[in-house]
Amino acid sequence: MTTDTKITRQDLEDRFRSLQDEITQKVEDKKQPAITAAIAGGLLLLLVFYVLGRRSGRKRSALVQIRRV
Repeated sequence: MTTDTKITRQDLEDRFRSLQDEITQKVEDKKQPAITAAIAGGLLLLLVFYVLGRRSGRKRSALVQIRRV
């Protein structure tokens, strides 16, 4: 099962470079949808906090009436 061909430094560099290129390409493909999803999630979270804050503020706000005698 042994072969007489030796693995050279150039063989290793070429293989690592091709692996790195593949990984870089996969990351670039996934980056844009991930950024879009993160922004959409952040906006949704902000909207939920805004609505809950308004609701809480309405429950606790005092109604003050001034009467003239």
